[in-house]
Amino acid sequence: MIQMDRMASMAEAETKSIFDIEPDIALEARLDAEAEADYQAGRVVPHEKVRAWLLRLAKGERVPPPSV
Repeated sequence: MIQMDRMASMAEAETKSIFDIEPDIALEARLDAEAEADYQAGRVVPHEKVRAWLLRLAKGERVPPPSV
């Protein structure tokens, strides 16, 4: 029984959460800048298209994601 408790505590110690990972500030800044540039250039999928796609997925349909 003690062995099982030890194994469980070892597994818990090794489990990492995404919240335990330090953010890469430079990467996040670059991705934010790219997203802003895409938005400014109009390379975004309208909300209505995304909503319609999600509703179809929720009904069990296999449909490709919407495009610009």
